[in-house]
Amino acid sequence: MKIDYPISLEKARELVKEDILDVIKEAYKLRKKYKEDRVFTCSIINAKSGLCKEDCAFCAQSVYHKTDIKIYPLMDEEEILERAKMMKEKGATRFSIVTSGYKLKDREISKVCKAVELIKKEVGIKVCASLGMLDRNTASKLKDSGLDKYHHNLETARSYFQKICTTHSYDEDIETVKMAKESGLEVCCGGIIGLGENWDQRLELAFTIRELDVDSIPLNFLIPIPGTRLKDMPLLDPLEAIRTIAIFRIINPEKDITICGGREVVLRDLQSWIFLAGANGIMIGDYLTTKGRNIEDDIRMIEDLGLKISES
Repeated sequence: MKIDYPISLEKARELVKEDILDVIKEAYKLRKKYKEDRVFTCSIINAKSGLCKEDCAFCAQSVYHKTDIKIYPLMDEEEILERAKMMKEKGATRFSIVTSGYKLKDREISKVCKAVELIKKEVGIKVCASLGMLDRNTASKLKDSGLDKYHHNLETARSYFQKICTTHSYDEDIETVKMAKESGLEVCCGGIIGLGENWDQRLELAFTIRELDVDSIPLNFLIPIPGTRLKDMPLLDPLEAIRTIAIFRIINPEKDITICGGREVVLRDLQSWIFLAGANGIMIGDYLTTKGRNIEDDIRMIEDLGLKISES
């Protein structure tokens, strides 16, 4: 299989029908070339949960859905700090503060900035945040606090977005990604696979992310949550998920690709294949409203593959 880089949309469409082992082989070569055998491990804290006024079809934290999640305001800085310490001890190389809602208020941003400062001082771990929409002033405050990276997902392709969310525009998400980049922050931007999108829309997302030139691409796989609009969506096939990872690597050969929520349920016994398919990062521990896999099992999986957990 011969590919000229950067890959064209037409060639990417061919990969959807190519033998999956050939696609994986190409993605594996790219991961080895640009990332060698280094793997980073992300972890998150759901620092503010529920009561989100956005209507994202997949989300248990939306006020439009009736779910049994815990609802609470923004955590205190010390509680966030203690979680960061715990996750570093368990093997995380990155720690992200995640909050529900369209955007945070100024007083909440100040609290997050204080938490970032404490973590950078006392834990020594790469700190990320996912706090909703950004303006220039907020982005500057976060950068000045020592935040390393800002996370803001597009979730899906522009052409499918209205099927998933109607309470804000795709352009608002794009603008937040650009604002974070302009402030000097590294940027993490990806989406959720298996929302009902077709392959062309999946490729559209991958190429949009390539155009934005972000640093890291997190890929989640939908777990249908009771009470949400997508509660009856069927799970993605494991090999389709693996092919998706590989194609995202081929479209974005030099970027970090992190596999996050849903992998335990969707990939089942194929979880170790994510690295063969080009991923070089994995989220460990629990997610926002769903449980993750045992952290020790994930660390052992990485080591059994001869990979090294490393940030550099």
